[in-house]
Amino acid sequence: MKLSATLLLGLCLAAGAARAGMFDDEEARKAVAVLGVQVEANQKAAEQRLARIETLVQDRSIDLARQIDELKQELARMRGQLEVQAHQIETLDRRQKDLYVDLDARLRKLEASAQAQEKQAASAPDPVAEVKAYEAALNQFKLGNYQASVAAFQSFLAAYPNSQQVSSAQYWIGNAYYALRDYKMAIAAQQKLLASWPDSAKAPDALLNIASSQAEMGETRAARETLQALLKKYPGTPAADQAKQRLAGKR
Repeated sequence: MKLSATLLLGLCLAAGAARAGMFDDEEARKAVAVLGVQVEANQKAAEQRLARIETLVQDRSIDLARQIDELKQELARMRGQLEVQAHQIETLDRRQKDLYVDLDARLRKLEASAQAQEKQAASAPDPVAEVKAYEAALNQFKLGNYQASVAAFQSFLAAYPNSQQVSSAQYWIGNAYYALRDYKMAIAAQQKLLASWPDSAKAPDALLNIASSQAEMGETRAARETLQALLKKYPGTPAADQAKQRLAGKR
């Protein structure tokens, strides 16, 4: 009986222990389940945080790439502006140089023109002195100072080569040589007049003087041909009238 009681007590104790073990396992399972939920929650939270971080990094990368692209575009615009400005500066510099060269050339021309005018004004003959020189040479001829007249007219031609009286001065040189009976020099002087000033009013008289010199030298045929040339080239002039009379007297 006592053994049974002991066995019963042991069985009771064993049953209690079994119940206690079963209780501990349930609690453990609950704890594990809770821990699993917590771990899952933490993992999910971590994944969400990682996703946010990746999104943020991606967004920042996109923004950074956009900013870099904008900076590149801005740099390209600045380079373009600098190139345009450099071209404008180069063009302006070239224009300034061209303008300087043009102005310098114009100034040189103006200076040269001014100097030429000054020289021309300085070398311009005195009209009063010109008239006096011509009259002085002609007066020597009228006085019969033929050699002095030749020298005076030659000086006049050298001093006043652009005078309106140059052909007349040349005629009187030839006429003075004729008066000096230097017929060859007379002919040469009058031929110079005809060659240099064929339209001069003294040209007919120069031909008549040549014919006279030829006649004095005994060149009758040459004198006649000269008179005929005078009639043909300068008809209606006083010299031509004299040529007619001479040709009529020789027939």
